[in-house]
Amino acid sequence: MAVWAAAEIVGGIHYRGFESILVVAAILGLLNLYVRPALTLLTLPVTILTLGIFLIVLNAILLGVAAWLSDILGVDFSIDGAGSALLGALIISLVSLVINHFIDVEGLSRGTRRP
Repeated sequence: MAVWAAAEIVGGIHYRGFESILVVAAILGLLNLYVRPALTLLTLPVTILTLGIFLIVLNAILLGVAAWLSDILGVDFSIDGAGSALLGALIISLVSLVINHFIDVEGLSRGTRRP
């Protein structure tokens, strides 16, 4: 949902069909699971100096890598430039923040619900 929102809001992010959004979301999820922790650790000094704002740049880089990988897989998803990637990453982060606020992921994994 967050990738779709970013693609709809940012004019520099292009896709064809909902399937391409699902593939890019899956690629981005895998990158966030396996690559992002290592990149976060490697860029920790810069992240501390910028008070965490560099994490948006890191998210934009991962979004660009996801677009590049989707192109290799033959999925029609593209980002025009760094500005579009930065804005898209910011929107994805904000939409994910709002969704995570309403969905208690930890409670779902424990089998409990939040009141």
